[in-house]
Amino acid sequence: MTPKNAAAGRGPEGSAVEVLRAFLKLGVTCFGGPIAHIGYFREEFVVRRGWLDERTYADLVGLCQFLPGPASSQIGFSIGLMRAGYRGGIAAWIGFTLPSAVALVLFAYGATALGGPVGLELLHGLKLVAAAIVAQAVWGMARTLSPDRRRASIAVLAVVIIASSTSPLAQIAAIVLGGALGYLLCRAAQDASPSRLHLPVSRTAGIAALAAFTLLLVGLPVLGRLQHSQGIALFDAFYRSGALVFGGGHVVLPLLRQAFVAHGWVTDDAFLAGYGAAQAIPGPLFTFAAYLGAVVTPAPHGVPGAVIGIVGIFLPGILILLGTLPFWGAIRKRAGAQAAMRGINAAVVGLLGAALYSPIGTSTITGPVDLALALVGFVLLTAWRSPPLLVVAVVVAANLGLSQIIR
Repeated sequence: MTPKNAAAGRGPEGSAVEVLRAFLKLGVTCFGGPIAHIGYFREEFVVRRGWLDERTYADLVGLCQFLPGPASSQIGFSIGLMRAGYRGGIAAWIGFTLPSAVALVLFAYGATALGGPVGLELLHGLKLVAAAIVAQAVWGMARTLSPDRRRASIAVLAVVIIASSTSPLAQIAAIVLGGALGYLLCRAAQDASPSRLHLPVSRTAGIAALAAFTLLLVGLPVLGRLQHSQGIALFDAFYRSGALVFGGGHVVLPLLRQAFVAHGWVTDDAFLAGYGAAQAIPGPLFTFAAYLGAVVTPAPHGVPGAVIGIVGIFLPGILILLGTLPFWGAIRKRAGAQAAMRGINAAVVGLLGAALYSPIGTSTITGPVDLALALVGFVLLTAWRSPPLLVVAVVVAANLGLSQIIR
């Protein structure tokens, strides 16, 4: 097969080992979150390697932004799938995910050993970084996903729904209502441009993937209750969180908190400290699940819990991607589907905005010094465009220094 055919996405022409090497390199160098990852992928696979062309890559990005799940990981899986078939997709996911997952598991073991005033202030500094990162996400997503009156109103309505209820169903209700309101109110010019994606996934395989996605989503809670298995309950918590994430990796924060902190499996402090640490490493933010699986109180935890977390949180996004690929060309032409996604994305802004207030704001900002440091991190991220690793270093170091003087 010629490179031209590969660029058009007509079939795999590389090897899984080649894909694994390429994505391992990205897994240790891709800082900056999913939007930055999309830029890294374009530079590596469109510009430098020529594995696909600009138009195919743009269509691939559009598909993965449309679906629930971690967009950058779904894009990476799709590139591997195009290059080397199913083995290539798995190789891409492993290469991109493994470095940050290992780093967060090591942090989980180190965090449990932190004690005394210095250790507590280090963890508090990471919580302040988490506040700045989520504030940046809310700011950027609000400008992009709720730029007009109708979508801004949907976002505010989602905040009201989530803030006025302690039920975990409130988040799901906000997303469903956002989709319904988007379908009714957010119709715009229809994008009828033809799909250019031709990935090696048959309609039969797509239907099987969608069936597996639905069966796990519905069946895991039932199976967990019947078997009284903590391992199944843990997998279900990760799977359900991964299945409901629209609009970027940061949105997983309130979903995971509801699943883990509300059940007493992880403390709020440990949760936010791990989320802050996740900003300091490359790779997908969803690898935060490895940390949670390692530190969760009931067994299985440690390395087995981390494996359950990583597989559980990424699996729904991969299944729904495989299920959608054979039908994407028809779906993307429907104005109703596009309008519903606009409403869902606006509701996601509200979901993350509610999380910024509680638990992040209420449990992290305890005084003017905390507020000042969180604002420093926010300004570094938004105005100075500083890399997250630098923001982590500045905020944590400043918090440690000030704690010796003020606190």
